[in-house]
Amino acid sequence: MRLVLVPTPIGNLEDITLRALRVLQEAEVVACEDTRRTGLLLRHYGIPTPTLRLDGHTVGRAKDLLAPYAYVAYATDAGTPGISDPGAELVRLALEWGWRVEALPGPTALIPALVASGLPTHRFTFEGFLPKGGKERKERLQALAQEGRTAVLYESPHRLRKTLQDLIEVYGEAHPAAVAREISKVHEEVFRGSLGEALGRFAEPKGEFVLVLGPKEAPAPDARRLHEALKAQGLSGKALFRALVAAGVPRNEAYRLSVEDR
Repeated sequence: MRLVLVPTPIGNLEDITLRALRVLQEAEVVACEDTRRTGLLLRHYGIPTPTLRLDGHTVGRAKDLLAPYAYVAYATDAGTPGISDPGAELVRLALEWGWRVEALPGPTALIPALVASGLPTHRFTFEGFLPKGGKERKERLQALAQEGRTAVLYESPHRLRKTLQDLIEVYGEAHPAAVAREISKVHEEVFRGSLGEALGRFAEPKGEFVLVLGPKEAPAPDARRLHEALKAQGLSGKALFRALVAAGVPRNEAYRLSVEDR
């Protein structure tokens, strides 16, 4: 049994690979979240493969639904299956059944928004959709701010302003951010500025959004107080220097503090 996850365009129908088209053509069935939406894509490319609905409501019956097929392609509404959709659950189940699972590279809103943001990309964390409210949402936002890495979120238009307001409370109004809207679609837009400016810019949000937040810098440690605390623990010389650097003290200051008592 073979399951292949096929990324599909998030906007422009040209955003699909030749390999993805071949798999959609070869598979016995295309399981998908919405047969009408995926059907439009298949008809656009003249692919006659039948479709089968497999979404969050039916994934629990996936084994029975897919039992007649040995080669299944899986597509979500748009983008790469397994990112904020039932694809991840289907992969888990297929692996339990002993199926061969493949994931093709292809369209996703995450990477274009991150790369186009102009914010650091060498280390980032992807959060997907935040919890809608309560303690879990607050804790998740606090954890993101403490990551020290660029953060990427998905958000719907009717919750965008609330999320921006919550982010301002944690990161601050002047914190650098980018808001990408309708990626790969006719009205694609990438706004770059502060969180406060983004809140003013999107007074009446429309479309699907990706938020990219620059890393929040940790406050500089009180080097002198830290130096005294480490000395009290018996550290000195090179050991003291390494401990100060590991705690975030700049190397030149750590060196000065570690040798001043010699």
